[in-house]
Amino acid sequence: MGTVLPSIPAKRYFTIGEVAELCGVKPHVLRYWEQEFTQLRPMKRRGNRRYYQHHEVLMIRRIRDLLYDQGFTISGARNKLQEMLHAQRSTPALDVGLDGGVPPEEAWDSTEQPSAALALHDMASVRQELLEIRQMLLIDG
Repeated sequence: MGTVLPSIPAKRYFTIGEVAELCGVKPHVLRYWEQEFTQLRPMKRRGNRRYYQHHEVLMIRRIRDLLYDQGFTISGARNKLQEMLHAQRSTPALDVGLDGGVPPEEAWDSTEQPSAALALHDMASVRQELLEIRQMLLIDG
């Protein structure tokens, strides 16, 4: 990534304003991206308020990187993101979602309990945070 973004706090849900700050984009851009990228589906609650989960924040950062840093068009970024998600799904179960790109409910195997998938996703989130911290330390050091 060209721009250094703040680390993602260990929270379950993020508001659109928080995600906008964490990803360096405006809230209206996030709403637009929801229309363009079908993989991006924040939960909506009272008054149509959006609540993003950790894996969605990571996906938005990936979209931002593709569009702003790598110069992809919306269509090109959509295709690239689809390729990346398809490649993740074809990896062994322990590797699914390590970068947070696959929501836990989509990573469930028919024999796997949802709680196991959530635990795997939580571990993946922690791993991603550690990798981001390591990268920042290498850049600063």
